[in-house]
Amino acid sequence: MTEATTKTRARPAAVILTQSAEQRIADLMAQAPEGTIGVKLSTPKRGCSGLAYSVDYVREEVKFDEKIATPGGVLYIDGASVLYLIGSTMNWVEDDFTAGFVFANPNAKGSCGCGESFTV
Repeated sequence: MTEATTKTRARPAAVILTQSAEQRIADLMAQAPEGTIGVKLSTPKRGCSGLAYSVDYVREEVKFDEKIATPGGVLYIDGASVLYLIGSTMNWVEDDFTAGFVFANPNAKGSCGCGESFTV
């Protein structure tokens, strides 16, 4: 009788972070309030198109949240938002007039004119 072995392969992260996004997370964690364990990406219902991207400090892990370790800190992805974000790239962009996280989301079917919200 042979013994079956199960191989487990590493699961790719739900969201890919650019180097500038990782650096921004490190910067946020360097100035985070005491007790902060990471930053959390979620997609609350908001805006013209229905869903928006939100990044906030987080103080405790939630059971079904995705956890992505970066060199500067942990990015958590809200468990209810993961399906909307799979395959997305998260970037930090700064120019003369604005600064913020920018998302390339293959799941988004449309977005509002101002870019604040999206629909899937």
